[in-house]
Order: sequence, then structure tokens, then C-alpha cells
Amino acid sequence: MTWWRSLKQTARSGLAVERGRLEPLVALRAAVGLAVVIGVSLSLFGPAVAASSAFGAFQAAIATFQRSWRPRPELAIASGTSLALSTFLGYLTGSHLLLFLALLALWTFLAGLSWAAGPTIGLIATSNVAIMLVTITLPTSVAAAAGHAAMMVAGGAIQAALVIAFPVRRWGAHRDALADALAAEADYARRLRHDPVAPFDAAPLMTARAAAHITPRQARTRPAQLHGARGLAERIRPVLASLADPALGVPAEGPERDRVRELLDAAGAILDAAARAIRHGRPVDLPPAAVSTFRTPDTGAILTGPPHRAARRLGTLLRDVVEVAGGTSNAASPAAGEASDAGTAQADAAATTSGNLVRPGLTALVPAAAKAMCAELRVRSTVTRHAVRVTTVATAGYAVGHYLPLGHGYWAPMASVMVMRPDFSQTYARAVARFGGTLVGVALATAVVRLAQPDTYLSGALAVASAGLMYLLMRTGQIAVQACVAAYVVFLLGMGGEQWTQTVPERVVLTLVGGILAMTAYALYPAWETPRLRTRLADWLTAYGRYAAAVVGHYADPAGKNCPDVREALLTARDTRAAWQEAVERAEHEPVRHRGLSRAAAADAEHALAQVGRVAMLLEAHLPDRGTPPVPAAARLADALRTATEQGAKAVRDRRVPRWDPVREALDAWESGEAPDRVVRRGGTLLLKSLDDLSDALDTSPPPMLVDGSESNVRKSESDVRKQETPTPETPNGPQGPEGPTTR
Repeated sequence: MTWWRSLKQTARSGLAVERGRLEPLVALRAAVGLAVVIGVSLSLFGPAVAASSAFGAFQAAIATFQRSWRPRPELAIASGTSLALSTFLGYLTGSHLLLFLALLALWTFLAGLSWAAGPTIGLIATSNVAIMLVTITLPTSVAAAAGHAAMMVAGGAIQAALVIAFPVRRWGAHRDALADALAAEADYARRLRHDPVAPFDAAPLMTARAAAHITPRQARTRPAQLHGARGLAERIRPVLASLADPALGVPAEGPERDRVRELLDAAGAILDAAARAIRHGRPVDLPPAAVSTFRTPDTGAILTGPPHRAARRLGTLLRDVVEVAGGTSNAASPAAGEASDAGTAQADAAATTSGNLVRPGLTALVPAAAKAMCAELRVRSTVTRHAVRVTTVATAGYAVGHYLPLGHGYWAPMASVMVMRPDFSQTYARAVARFGGTLVGVALATAVVRLAQPDTYLSGALAVASAGLMYLLMRTGQIAVQACVAAYVVFLLGMGGEQWTQTVPERVVLTLVGGILAMTAYALYPAWETPRLRTRLADWLTAYGRYAAAVVGHYADPAGKNCPDVREALLTARDTRAAWQEAVERAEHEPVRHRGLSRAAAADAEHALAQVGRVAMLLEAHLPDRGTPPVPAAARLADALRTATEQGAKAVRDRRVPRWDPVREALDAWESGEAPDRVVRRGGTLLLKSLDDLSDALDTSPPPMLVDGSESNVRKSESDVRKQETPTPETPNGPQGPEGPTTR
């Protein structure tokens, strides 16, 4: 992508306004806290202290808006305290330019490095540095600076107290996350009716797992509907896929497929009903037609083998979901004669969901954040490069603003610090949004000031109104947020006695200077994601190989449905896939060449690896129960998968085409009769086919051309040999029947 096209795309994204879910009660609570702080400070200490304390309360309220599932009052206190400390130290060194630049460099470097601990901590630390540049200009003595710092702590404490005293939608975020996961499963079930190999985005399940991390104190007050349903939703997904997939399920057409479509449609209706009940905290209202679909005895007469087991398993899991969501115990119970499988499934589900995902408290987060920051102290680290970049820009911007004859030179470094992020697209989009939002906000605030001529208290009220509007529009886009912030600062400084003619021109010019510095710094010292795509792909391949090997290994050593190693491998695989998708999204907007992995090759490789994960998920849905005869050949296949994918990952990093000889040899050595239902044998065949597709996607070398211009047969013959060596799975309704292809 060229620089011009990349800049157009990032500018368009920065100026976009999205339709997001507004939370007026949360915005009102934050605005009320800010109004209380400003009113008390004005009455007791005057405009200068009120402006400082308002910045503390403003930043503390923003901290409570971050995705922490239940807004932590500790975040507001930590934000106000850290801003108070930064302001006090900044004032002590502010009269000595070199000493203050050293402090600014240290503070900014730590703030940039804090992105390693997560976006919430990174945003709070970055905002503290930016706001410190303004607040250090307000005190007039050391004692006044200490008083300002104390009021900032008080502002954060007031916001924290309001969060505790007036919670909005208690457990609402957790309910939404779990309901979204169940609704995603319902949509997946309905899509499988028409497309048996439809893809599934695991993001809702990952979000629900993140929401399930709670403290022991929260676990004692958690609603019953939020306990256990997430684990059941995780188990439903592979069962739905295995029931619909022709490779391990029923034929593509016929009475069996019609029955499967009915079951999938009923499952979607039941999951939707459970999602609505959990979201709103009310009893489950099940559709009678969906319940009767699972109660009818026709399923056992039509489906046999693995599809029949999957149908029974699905009915059991749906019944457990309804029980957790607040329905009756036999609302979606399976038909008579299936109680034995139901008992086993319920025991497995109870074992899966019995433990809580414990979230550490604020004191435990500090060493964890420090450890994450130390781990990123590497030259090639994206976070470290961001820290160096933002530190250089902040110090240079402050020096430039100090020597320019404009006044208020801190606007330039403040703009740079606020727009810079570890990746290219966010930095450039935020720079455009900040400048555009500053123009809009400053223009509107200036017009209001010139027309109304507000006094101190009216300026404070206008500042509170601007902040409240920003809290309300925080999810709609950066330009709206930046416009509200610009108006807030104009009104707040006007409350302190500064005229708009002293702040508006300087801010517009210096904001432009800061944005240009930030964009130039990323261009000169970038951290492109495009060259790292092969590394991300290799990590994803390794994770999926370990997941598939863990699943296949349990066919050789049956341990029932509850397999912690499989679950851990699946979670790791999801994380690596999410990292890959995020890297691809970032690389899409970068103005650099692909350097060995084109966009088409990346898309084909992603599709092939997704199929590897899908086949492993299908095998997981049919894990044998305890006491099932083991399959010794599965152990060899598991070892081969683990070895081949690790070697293949190294080949991907080295820009070579991976080969899967260990997997092919393990399948060739498979002896007939070792797998009674041959599910794992067919799964191994499908895994090898998907891995070969990955090799084809990465084999981008141009074929040699003959004299007459036709393509050489060298690559064609290699592909034909690979296809001949790979056993092709026959259709489920072929000569071998629905149980799988005949082993060699």
C-alpha cells in the first residue's frame, strides 16, 4: 500500500463517527462527580485549585470507563493519585528546563512501556503525562502545588465513591458478555443449517471468558445465571459443528440431513431464549416447537453412530444451559432412553464449571504490570519502540513549544503524547482526529464564550457539560471525543481567568505541530507489523498443532470429556489466532511491502489453518469416554502432529515451504481395525489435507516457464504426488458408510 492511500484510509477512520451504545447514566454519574469537585474547590480554594482538581476528577472518571467488566473504584483512585504525584514532581522541576525534560523523558518512557501491561494501564499512564503538562502551570508555590495534588487525589476518591454508591447495571457487562456468547452460538447453529462448514468467530467466547475473571469477593455476590453457562457454551460449539459437518456427520442430503437441520434450528431457538433470559435476568421462555424437537424419539430412529451421539450430547448440553439460565430441569431434556449419556454429560459440565477464574486485585496487578514491562524491554519489541518514540517526541515537542513565541508551549507535547499509540493506524488516525476535533471544539467553545461572556461559575458549568458530553460519546469515535475535550479545556482555563484569545490560537497551531511530530516520528522510527506476519503465522501453527495433538492423543488414552490439557491448548490457540488477526488488520493499513507474505498468501494460509483448528474441534466433540478401548495408532499420530507443526513453524519463519512427512508416515503406518468407528482416522486425514493446503498457500515461488511459454510440469507433478500420498476422504454416504474411510 502506498503512503498516500494509507494516509487516506487512516484519516477516514479517524474522522468517522460510529453508532455505539450510549450509557447516559454512567456519563451522568461521572459528570456529577466532576461537578461536585469543581463546586467544592471553587467555594473553598478558588479557580486555580478548582482547575487542577477538575483535571484529576476528569481523568479518574475516564479510568472507570475502561473495559474492566465492573468499573473498579481502585482505577479512579490510582489515576488521581498518579496524576497528583506527577503534577507535584513536575512543578518542583518545572523552573529548571533540563531537569524537567529529564523528568518528562522518564515519565513518558514509563508511560509508553506501560502499554505492555494492557491498554487500560497504558491509557491511564499516557493521559497522566499529558495532563501533567497543563496542571504544573497552575500552582504558584510548593505549598500550592501540594494542595493541588491533594485535591487531585480527592477528585479521584470522589469518583470512586460514586462508582461504589451508585452502580449502574450491576453485573450488566457480565450478563451482556455471556448473552452475546450464547447468541453467537445460536447464530452459528442457524448458519450450519445452510452451510455445514460455516466459520465461527470465537471472539464472543473469548470475551465471555475475560468477563468471567472475578475476585473472590465478587464470586459471593455473582448472580446464579452467570455461573456455569460459559463452560456449557464452550462445549456446545464443537457438538454443533460435528453434527452438521458431512465429514464426520450425516450425508449432505437425505432424511438424516433434514433431521439435523431441524435439530440445529431448535438449538438456535433455545440458545436465543437462554441468552435473552441471562441478559435481562428473567426466566427462560422456551419455544414449544424447539422443545418438542428434542423430545421426539425420531432422532434415534433416523440418526446412527457419531451423529446420534452428537444429537444426544447437544440435547443434554442445552438442557443444562436452560437450567443455569433459570428454566426448568426438563425443558430441553433428551428423549427417554438417553439418560445414561445425560448423566455423564452433566457430570462433565459440572466438573468444567466448578472453578472460578480468579481476577487479581489492584495490589497484585502492580507486580504483574512491572513484570510485563520488563519483559518488553527489548530492542525489537513494538512496545519498547513506542516508548522510545513517544519519549523523543514529547521532549522535543516541549523544547520546541518552550522556544516558540506563542505561549502555552505544552500543547505540542500534550497532543503528541495523546495521539501516539504502539501501532501505525491508530497513531495516524488519532492525529487526524485530534486536530479535526480540536478545530471543531475550539470553534464552538470560542463562539459560546464570545456570546455568553461566562463568569467563573458559568465557565465551570460549561466545562462540566462538555465533559459529560464526552463521557456520553466516548464510544462513538475519536473526533467527537476530541471536540468535547477541546471545549472542556477552553472552558476550564477560562474559569481560571485565561481569555480565549490567550489559548485558542496557540492550541490550534501547537496541536498541529504535535500531530505532525507524532506522525513524523512513526515514519522515521516505525514498528511495522507486516514483517512480523510470518512469525505470527508460525506461532498460530504451533498452537494449533499442539491443540490437535492433545485431542488426538486422548484417543490413545481415553480420559473422558474433561481434559484440562486440551482446554489449555485450545485457549492458547485462540490467543495466537487473535494475535494473527490483529496483526493482519494492522498490516493492512501500513504503507510497506509485504516482504515475503502477500495479502493473498496470508488469506489462503489463514483459511488453511482455520480448517486445521476446525478438524481438531470436530475430533474434540467425539472424545472417547473413560473405559473406551484405546487406539495406539492415535498416539503416533499425535506425536507426528506435534513434531511436524513445530518443524513447519520453523520453516515458515525461515521463509521455506513446510512439509508434513511425519504426519503422512503416521497415517501410512495406520493398521486396519485399530479404530472401531474410525473418527480419529478420518480426522487425521482431514488434518493432513489442511496442512497440505497451508503448504500450497505459502508456496508462492513462480513456476519455471518452458520455451513455448507454457507452465512447467515440475510443480504440477509435485502437487500431484502430494495429493496421491494424501488419503482422500470419501463422502459419508460412500461405499464405506458413515463411519469413515477404510484404513490402509
